[in-house]
Amino acid sequence: MKLHELKAPATNRKNRKRVGRGQGSGTGEQSGRGHNGQKSRSGGKVKAGFEGGQMPLQRRLPKFGFKNRFRTEYQALNIETLLKYIEAGRLSDAVTHADLVSSGIMHKNSLVKLLGAGDIDKKISIEVHACSKSAKEKIESAGGSVTIIS
Repeated sequence: MKLHELKAPATNRKNRKRVGRGQGSGTGEQSGRGHNGQKSRSGGKVKAGFEGGQMPLQRRLPKFGFKNRFRTEYQALNIETLLKYIEAGRLSDAVTHADLVSSGIMHKNSLVKLLGAGDIDKKISIEVHACSKSAKEKIESAGGSVTIIS
């Protein structure tokens, strides 16, 4: 093999389809657009959701409800879940938001709401963003305290 005998490799590019170039090309006459109709015309586009003048689906279906954009969303934490983590040794009796994040119960930026599912007989103090009445009563009756942080 000599330098002047080297050949460039065959490219992996395919030539673009040239439509409307005669019957022999396979895309002559209607150029692959089928027969008449809106999509066969030049510039013939149909917007998304258009159903040919029929009432579109998003307008046929009933609308209801209301989404408040300014709602504060809390991540729920039940007393029974809290006690499981304390018994497992992943939390101490004095629980802060940083402790909840480091133990993996809560996400870093989430607001925590303590809920009253489960029974408690242990004295614990906890810092949360919100608390239900039943949870506060259960913790305070066991001798603990709930601190609301903002």
